[in-house]
Order: sequence, then C-alpha cells, then structure tokens
Amino acid sequence: MAEPFTILTSLPMPLIRDNIDTDQIIPSREMKSTGKTGLADGLFAGWRYKEIGGREPDPEFVMNDPVYADSTIILGGANFGSGSSREHAVWALAEYGFRAVIAQSFAPIFAGNCVRNGILPAVLDSAAITAVERSGAPVTIDLQARTISIASGQSWTFPIEEEAKAMLLEGLDAIDLSLKLADDISTWQDADRSARPWIYLGANT
Repeated sequence: MAEPFTILTSLPMPLIRDNIDTDQIIPSREMKSTGKTGLADGLFAGWRYKEIGGREPDPEFVMNDPVYADSTIILGGANFGSGSSREHAVWALAEYGFRAVIAQSFAPIFAGNCVRNGILPAVLDSAAITAVERSGAPVTIDLQARTISIASGQSWTFPIEEEAKAMLLEGLDAIDLSLKLADDISTWQDADRSARPWIYLGANT
C-alpha cells in the first residue's frame, strides 16, 4: 500500500518538455534490479548528470537546482511518460519522493502505473500550466475536490476516474482494491457453487 493522497502542497519542479518518455525518466542502464528500490539515483540520469553512467550533477538541469530540492510535484508538458511500459519509471519517481505530476497529457499505461504506485497524474491545459510556472509559487492539490490552486487565488479542476481517485485517496493498489470486495466475492462464489456444483468438483475451495 502507498501513502494515502489527500492534499499536497509543494513548489512544483518545472520540466515542461513534451514527449518525456520512460527511458528518459529512467534509462535502461539504470535498471539494475526488478524491485521498486534502488532506482532514485537513476531518475532522469541522462539529464541529471554530466556524463553517462556518472554521478556528477549537471547544474543546468532543474532537478539539481536547490530551489526545487524539496519538490514533490513535477510540472510537465504533453504526452508525459510515453515510450515503453516500464514500471521502473514510476518506481523511480516514487522512491525519489514525487507524489504528483501535472502535465497536459499522459501516456495511458504510465498514468495507470502512477495511480497504482501512489502518484497522481493530473491533467491541466497548457494555459494553466504556464500560469502555475509563471507564479513561481507552491501549488496545492486537493484530490477530493479535484482542484489545483496557487496563492494568487487561481484554481483549476482536473479530471480523474473515480476508481483511480479512490485508490489514491486510500493508498490502495489494484489488489487492495479488489480485496475490499472480498465479502461480495465470497458471497457470489457460494451462490455459484450452489447453482453449478459441477464446476467446483475437485477444487480445494
């Protein structure tokens, strides 16, 4: 289970580039395990460090700017998370500490992986993203209200499916969400066993 997502306030880290793909989020050379940990150092490694395979920070890359050292929100462009379906990209973002990405659009598989790992993929149009960036101020995301607001009073509503919203609010993954229906599933199985006993011949349940 992930940490429940309710209200998040942070200075967003602006990475407003279109078509940021999963290999740019975490290059394949940085994927040295199949687990969810040990990936944060490889996050945006191709841009974050001066040399491929090195660990000397490139001061020109926004992630190395001390101003954004505590950012837990990324402000992105269109088609964020495109490319391969590697879940490592989302694992790296989560391990580093990012809880939300605000972008014009997302690759569908990437967006689904975000939700399953406690990261909110929030869609805003380009005008709203520009306003957030130009404000230079922290943003507050209220998932229950589906709003993103800044100190000036400007606020925008973002779309999110009810199931995704519930998963994030409660910190659930897909299995956890299914287990919430365990009683209903058991009731259906009992009824089906009575109606079609031959289906269950030889079963252990």
